[in-house]
Amino acid sequence: MIRAARASDAEAIRELWNEMIRDTVFTFTTVEKTTAGVSAMIAERQGASFVAETGGRFAGFVSFGPFRSGPGYAHTVEHTVLLHSGSRGGGVGRALMARAEAAALALGHHVMVAAISASNPGAVAFHGRLGFIEVARMPEVGRKNGQWLDLVLMQKTL
Repeated sequence: MIRAARASDAEAIRELWNEMIRDTVFTFTTVEKTTAGVSAMIAERQGASFVAETGGRFAGFVSFGPFRSGPGYAHTVEHTVLLHSGSRGGGVGRALMARAEAAALALGHHVMVAAISASNPGAVAFHGRLGFIEVARMPEVGRKNGQWLDLVLMQKTL
């Protein structure tokens, strides 16, 4: 089941996000999320943040927001989608993204961007299967855990 994210989801989202921040180079950030910060994001992104539940349990989330500041980018959004490892491969991510894309389109957005660590080829492949096209590869623009990281930019016209 896909539904709108609520403030009560903030802790589960924080835990999932922080696991990725701590344990992978799939995100370039090293600053862990707080429950208050995630709760504020959900409040700020009403209609743009969704969670998946399978068997009544939190399975993942998607949220989108501005790609860049400035009025010229008003119709372009960037998203984050994260799933628990046990929820991958069963269509949960696809369902989350379908809901996010429909919501973005309904809000008047034209393009959705994915900024993906090249160290996460599964995410690149996932987005490719959803119709996202690789538009740029930026070598060594990120640094984490003592290593330089490449960024893959993918986009989809909604």
